[in-house]
Amino acid sequence: MSSPPRTSSKFSRVDVRATLQEKIGETIEDYLILGACNPPLAHRALKADRRIGLLLPCNVVVRSEGDDTVVEALDPQVMAMVSEHPGLRPVADEAAGRLTAALDSLRS
Repeated sequence: MSSPPRTSSKFSRVDVRATLQEKIGETIEDYLILGACNPPLAHRALKADRRIGLLLPCNVVVRSEGDDTVVEALDPQVMAMVSEHPGLRPVADEAAGRLTAALDSLRS
């Protein structure tokens, strides 16, 4: 099976550590939330169920844990389970494949 064509993704970044320090004077470990949006996948998901925007973009957390860096992401299949709209399953499958490949590339 061939890989789907690569399309440009958009990213947002929230520096939770800096925000908490600035707004309430609290200090935590390095903690970033990266929002990844693949416009064609987002469009397909929104066409299937407009409410799915509540779960977009796909968030990835990059945080410190001791001397290690931890990268975590929610399985896009959760999007399909929450909505229960059958049109979201293929979108979630493709998003999960792309996300898994990205996370796997960090391990190598």
